[in-house]
Amino acid sequence: MTIKKHFFTITAFIISAIIHAQQPQLETVTTLDVRPGNVAVGNHGRVFSTIHPLAGPKTQLVEITGKTTYVPFPDVESQNSTGIPDNKKFDTPLGLRVDKDNVLWIIDMGLGLGKTRLFAYDIDTKKQVFYHEFPEDIAPKGSFIQDLAIDKANGFVYLADIANPGIVIVNLKDKSVRRFSDASMQSENINMVINGNVINFGGKPARVAVNPITLSTDRETLYYGAMNGTTWYSVSTKHFRENADDDVISKAIQVVGPKPISDGVATDAKGNHYFTNIQHGGIDVLTAEGELKPLLRDSKIDWADNVSIGPDGELYIAVNQLYKTPAFTGGKDQGKPPYYILKTKIKK
Repeated sequence: MTIKKHFFTITAFIISAIIHAQQPQLETVTTLDVRPGNVAVGNHGRVFSTIHPLAGPKTQLVEITGKTTYVPFPDVESQNSTGIPDNKKFDTPLGLRVDKDNVLWIIDMGLGLGKTRLFAYDIDTKKQVFYHEFPEDIAPKGSFIQDLAIDKANGFVYLADIANPGIVIVNLKDKSVRRFSDASMQSENINMVINGNVINFGGKPARVAVNPITLSTDRETLYYGAMNGTTWYSVSTKHFRENADDDVISKAIQVVGPKPISDGVATDAKGNHYFTNIQHGGIDVLTAEGELKPLLRDSKIDWADNVSIGPDGELYIAVNQLYKTPAFTGGKDQGKPPYYILKTKIKK
């Protein structure tokens, strides 16, 4: 090694050490032998996770009970252990959130069943408090509706569909549903690169459309972006609540700032947006002032699928090596346990 190369190697090492020393501490919530999908945290710190449907799990929704343990939620009977579609059981749930009333909302894509369903459970009683099947014109077979944001105060749920790029809006009061699409919801023509390799999805370079979606704390602004996208958008939720025409909504869309190629996001009360950075093994933050910067980099964060802000001011992170599943590799599952739910302290 030449003196010049040696110098640059040492310099890179020192810079990396400084970055890691300055970043918040990362803690393991649980170590799993199955892939978590999305994680959500209740108002009293209870942690829930879907098990990612691309891994063909025999249990679809769990509550985390310890460092290596979990139990089916709400019960064993709700889980589909056979893989045979059953309308009385979960099918392929992925996105989930806990609202201000400690109700857990789950969107089930229905990839096997052929229909999309929205569930909600009181996490204390484990009783189902909401259920809705989406009509075929809103969620035709083949839809991939997999992330959601909850506005309990106004009675609306917003969902992202990557297969038929658009946002699905549910009025909880009358169960009416509409779909809204815009060019901003399409994938950008950019490659997803991990460890120097271009990541495929479905046999060709991944081009995944609208995916991360979230709301401001006052529920007046909806934020969204494509997974394969570098732009973070916003639109006033007033337009959806008042059932405005599509062209009115499209004209109201604004650019908030840059984002990484990301699978999940959470927004805090100050307007900071926390993105999973799936290319660089970490979490980025787009500050309320519009600056995008790294928050975390760690070898454990091997495809962070989503993030959720808990009541303790900590950011929970579901990590599942998703790009190693057959849907991405086109062959065998290259993932190896353990998988993780992690957390780190953020400034609320």
